[in-house]
Amino acid sequence: MRSLYSGVSGLNNHQTRMDVIGNNVSNVNTIGFKRGRVNFQDLLSQTMTGASRSTEEVGGTNPIQVGLGMTVASIDTVQTQGSLQTTGINTDLAILGNGFFVQKEGDQITYTRAGAFNVDSNGTLVNPGTGKRIQGYPSSVGANGEVTINTQGGVGDITIPLGEKSPAKATNEVRFRSNLSSMTPIIPPNPNATQTEQGTWRTSIDVIDSEGNRQELQLNFTKALNNGVAIPNAWNVQVNVLDRGGRAVNNVFTNTAPGGQNNTNQFTMTFNTAGSIVGIQNGLNNPTAQPLANGTPIMVNLGYTIDGVTPQNINLNLGDAGLYNGVTQFASSSSTKAYYQNGLEMGYLESFTIDNKGVILGSYTNSEKRALGQIALATFTNPAGLSKLGETSFTETPNSGLAMITPPKFQSAGAIKAGALEMSNVDLATEFTDMIVTQRGFQANSRTITTSDTMLNELLQLKR
Repeated sequence: MRSLYSGVSGLNNHQTRMDVIGNNVSNVNTIGFKRGRVNFQDLLSQTMTGASRSTEEVGGTNPIQVGLGMTVASIDTVQTQGSLQTTGINTDLAILGNGFFVQKEGDQITYTRAGAFNVDSNGTLVNPGTGKRIQGYPSSVGANGEVTINTQGGVGDITIPLGEKSPAKATNEVRFRSNLSSMTPIIPPNPNATQTEQGTWRTSIDVIDSEGNRQELQLNFTKALNNGVAIPNAWNVQVNVLDRGGRAVNNVFTNTAPGGQNNTNQFTMTFNTAGSIVGIQNGLNNPTAQPLANGTPIMVNLGYTIDGVTPQNINLNLGDAGLYNGVTQFASSSSTKAYYQNGLEMGYLESFTIDNKGVILGSYTNSEKRALGQIALATFTNPAGLSKLGETSFTETPNSGLAMITPPKFQSAGAIKAGALEMSNVDLATEFTDMIVTQRGFQANSRTITTSDTMLNELLQLKR
C-alpha cells in the first residue's frame, strides 16, 4: 500500500522538522544565532492515467496521479536581524546590517555574527570562546606622525597594545582667538606698575618641546605709540617663553610673514576699522605693514633654544586677514586666548573605544587620540547559502558567493554598535506554534500508517 510509505516519509521528515525546532529553541539565548526553517515538498507521483486533450466530441481530461509521500525541500538559515542587548563592555560588538565579523584560525577564515570579543595577553582582539583572531585593517604611523588606516589592503590581526607609549611631540602650532579691547589705555612714558598693568593684556599657554618638557608661552599686547600718541588700530606684541622653573628663555626671536627675519621677540599687528586683523610687521610701534588680501593666514614664526633639546619652531596663528576667526579689535573687554596647541607629552595607552565605523580609537594619558585599527566586515550575495560550522560560525559555500570584505558602513555591510551584542533571532512564540503543527503532522502520519495496517489486516482476514 502506497499510503504506508507516504506515512513513513511524513514521520521521518516531521521528525527532521522537530529536530530543527528543538535546535532553535535550545539556542534561544545564543548570541548571534540564526534560526533554521524547514520547508517541505511532495516527493513523487504515480501517474495512473495521463491527461488528454479535448476533441470535437468530448472535452479534455486531467491526469490521474497518486502521490508517494513528501521530503524536505530545504533547511534554510534565516538571516534576519536579532535584537540588541546592551552590555556596556567596549569589546562587545553588534552589527546593524548584513555583515559578518571575519575570524581567522591558522589559515582558516570563518564568519560570525556573535561579537562577544576580548583582548588576549598579546593585545590581540579575539573571540575568547574559540581563540579565533578577529580580522581588520591595522593602522600605521607615518614619518610626520600622521596615522592612516589602509582599507584598500588586506586584512590582518587587530592589536590593542594597552600600556603602549606615545612619544612626546613638540609643539609646532599655536592658535589664538577672541578680542583686544580698543578701550585699553596706552602706557605713558616712565609708567608705574599699575599703569603698565592696566595698559597690557597678557595671554599664555603651555607648549611642549621635543623631550616632552613644558614651557609657558606668553604674549603681551600693548597699544603701539608714535611719540607717546596711540597709533590707530596698531598693537605691539612681545613674546616671552618661561621654562619649567619660571625662568625666562633668553634667545627668543620672531619672524613675521611677510617681513623677513626679526632678531627680537617683538612685532606689531594692525587692524582695520571693522575690527579684523589685516597685517603684521617686525619691530615695535611699526604700523607700516601693508594690509594683506582677505583670507590670507597671518602667521608669526617663533623660535627659541633650550640646552639639550631640539630647537623649537612654532607658528603662531593669529587668524585670517579681514576675517574674525582669530584676534580681533573691538570695544568689548579683552579676552584674547590661545585655544589650541598641538604638542604632546609622553603618554601611555590607557583605554579605547570603537565607533560605528569599526574604528578603534585609543586614548592616551597625554590626551592624544589615535586610531589603532578598524574592524572588517564580510558580506555575501546569498548569506542563506553559508554553511554552519558550529561555534556560531559560518563558512563560504559555492552558493553563498565569495566574501566581500569591506569596512563597516560601506555598501551593505552595516554599522557597528559597541557595548552591545546581537541576540538570537529565535522567536519562542513562533517555534512553539511550529512545534504544535509539527506534532499534529507527526500524529496524522502515524494514523495513516495504523489505518493502512488495519486495512491490510482486513485483507488478510478475508479468508480464514
